[in-house]
Amino acid sequence: QGQLKASGGGRVQTGGSLRLSCRVPRSTFSAGWYRQAPGQQRVLIASIIAKTTTNYADVVKGRFTISIDNVDNVMSLQMNNLKPEDTAVYYCNFVPAGASWGRGTQVTVSS
Repeated sequence: QGQLKASGGGRVQTGGSLRLSCRVPRSTFSAGWYRQAPGQQRVLIASIIAKTTTNYADVVKGRFTISIDNVDNVMSLQMNNLKPEDTAVYYCNFVPAGASWGRGTQVTVSS
């Protein structure tokens, strides 16, 4: 599989919001957002199946929303009420991760 590219990261203060984007193939069945904090392993934090069924890691549940735009095939991650512990490099990929990992997009949340 090719590489999926995440964009939209940045630096915000605690409580702020960011929206990440990633274009996915039209045929995508299952995809998700992963993140890797400094010194930690990359983990799946949100996934979407058949463009409708969503799942979230407990640490982001209620704050993050994953979606796929059916017109543009852009997968988004709306992140609200960001916390310093959300600081990480965020990646998009299929679930399970079958594409090569891109550089990701850095999200930094300051207190």
